[in-house]
This record gives sequence, structure tokens and C-alpha cells, in this order.
Amino acid sequence: MDNPLIQVDPGLFIWTILTFLVLLGLLGKFAWKPLLAALDSRHELIKNSLDDADKAKQELERLQQDSKAIISEARVEAQSIVAKSRSEAEKLKGELRQKAKEEADSIVRNAEKQIQVETEKAIAEIRSEVVDLSLLVASRLVKKNLSREDNQSLIEESLEQIESHRA
Repeated sequence: MDNPLIQVDPGLFIWTILTFLVLLGLLGKFAWKPLLAALDSRHELIKNSLDDADKAKQELERLQQDSKAIISEARVEAQSIVAKSRSEAEKLKGELRQKAKEEADSIVRNAEKQIQVETEKAIAEIRSEVVDLSLLVASRLVKKNLSREDNQSLIEESLEQIESHRA
């Protein structure tokens, strides 16, 4: 055992322990404390980032729920508008149909009145012609004493005159 590294030397042992303790103290003061402080600050930063991420996630969920509610309200409102538009269209359709029916009825009434007026005019004309023809026939009858043949010829003449008046 001539190897000095394997031999136990009490002076070297004390100096080694003393050097280790001094080095441990210096590392503790200058390296470990700043290193632990940096780790603590890093830990705090990560913790704050995770808290902020959770808050952002909760805010996002709230915003999604709000947007779903808004979309739902918009759909309900759109359906309401469509239903209202349909009812107004049906109402307008009914009003237009009623107005068209009233106009058609008015046209029919006016046409009936005009037909009645024209009919009355035609009847008045026919009466006037009948009166004229009757007077003509009566005047001819008075002028002649009529026989059966004269009566037949008078009727034929009257018919021919009626037809000529119509033409």
C-alpha cells in the first residue's frame, strides 16, 4: 500500500473536509441561493402562466356559451320574422283577393246595369216600332174593309217592314 491516495492521512482528511465545507458554503451562498431563486421564479412564472391559461380557457368557454345563446336568440328571432312575414303575406294575399273580388263584383254590377239599360232601350225601341206598326196597320185597316186575303197580305207586308227595319 504505497499508494498515497489509498492511505489515510488525518491532516489531508481534515483539509479535504474543510475545503469541502468552505466550497459548500461558497456554493450555497453564491450558486445555490441564486439557482434556487431562479428556480423559484421559474416555478412561479409557470404557475402564473397555467393560471392565466385556465382563466383564458374559462373565458373562452363563457364566450362560447354566450355566442351559442346569441345564435339561439338570432335563430328564434329569424323564425319569428319569417313567421311574421308569412302571416303578413297571407294577410296581404287575403286583402288583395278581397279587393279583386270587390272589383270583379263592381264590374259585374256595372255590366248588369249597362245590360239592363240597354235592354230597356231596346224594349222602348221595340215598343215604339210596335206602336208605329200598329198605327200603320190600324190606319190601313180603317182605309179598307179587309177580307181574309187582304188581312193575310197586310200581315205579310207588316212582317217585311219589320224585317227591313231590323236590317
